[in-house]
Amino acid sequence: MRLFLFAALAALALPAQAQDVSAPPTFGDLELDEGFEPDPVEVSLTAGGTVTPAVSGCDYGTVAEAPDVDLYYTTSGSSTLYISAIGADDTTLLVNLPDGSWVCDDDGFGDGDPIVVIENAEDGLYDIWVGTYGDEPVEASLFISEIDPR
Repeated sequence: MRLFLFAALAALALPAQAQDVSAPPTFGDLELDEGFEPDPVEVSLTAGGTVTPAVSGCDYGTVAEAPDVDLYYTTSGSSTLYISAIGADDTTLLVNLPDGSWVCDDDGFGDGDPIVVIENAEDGLYDIWVGTYGDEPVEASLFISEIDPR
């Protein structure tokens, strides 16, 4: 009887949510070529969500299931890409790189704002999430640049 009850409860359990790189981005696509102008490019968005990132070393704060922005970047591979966010509260960044690896940051930009620095950035798709530590969504700006904003 206990085994049956356990199996029934397990079947009712909801699947774990995680960030979904295949989902359409909530705040749109960007297509940028190396040397883009104006630099930086800014995207206004609402940061945060209900999902704790399922990435080792980046499992802090909350993000949405779908990426906030998909960046399609064309480059020779010699540029440094700076992805940062500034929000009304403590924000985080989570980025899935073209090679499938992940990078993230919490306070690298200072004052509770994150920055991810990608040296020798590759061609391809960068899935970007702007997260928060709070329970409520936060108005924020995402910045993409080839010039160090610090």
